[in-house]
Amino acid sequence: MIEFISQAWPWYVSGPMIALVMFLLLWAGGNFGVSGNLRTICAMGGAGKHVSFFNYHWKGQLWNLVFIIGAIGGGFIASNFLSDPAELQISQATVQDLAGLGITFNGGLAPEHLFSWQSLTSLPGFLVLVLGGFLVGFGARWAGGCTSGHAISGLSNLQIPSLIAVVGFFIGGLLMTHVLFPIIF
Repeated sequence: MIEFISQAWPWYVSGPMIALVMFLLLWAGGNFGVSGNLRTICAMGGAGKHVSFFNYHWKGQLWNLVFIIGAIGGGFIASNFLSDPAELQISQATVQDLAGLGITFNGGLAPEHLFSWQSLTSLPGFLVLVLGGFLVGFGARWAGGCTSGHAISGLSNLQIPSLIAVVGFFIGGLLMTHVLFPIIF
């Protein structure tokens, strides 16, 4: 059983599982999204007393917090107990493109050159980690949700604003990859 769980699942298994979860969420009247949890956590902490945006019935969103806790716990279990310690496999062209930007691939999920405490002391590292994180949070709030919420939940509900947001996410990703990333690094 452990061997079965620890392998990558093919699209024809994981795709229908996501569809089943979305059907159950639609049936129960819920919306999937990760960034909305920050609003829930702030409301739980009493931020609604000071900012009206956080003054809402947050107890109806506890299921989403349980989902996030499960995702974090599942990621911890998978990475520490179910994962193969072999090096991550990415294309050689990607390794060469990163090397051309001065970023070495060390076999992990994220280059240590960019995502470490030491990278905060360099301007590119600061821009990527701090300013980038701020912009992601600001963008999620401005777009009315995060990529997972719009792409999975919003598109499942056939919402035009979610389609526009997902197209915007892809355009932003392409601009970052092909225009801004080479300029920063």
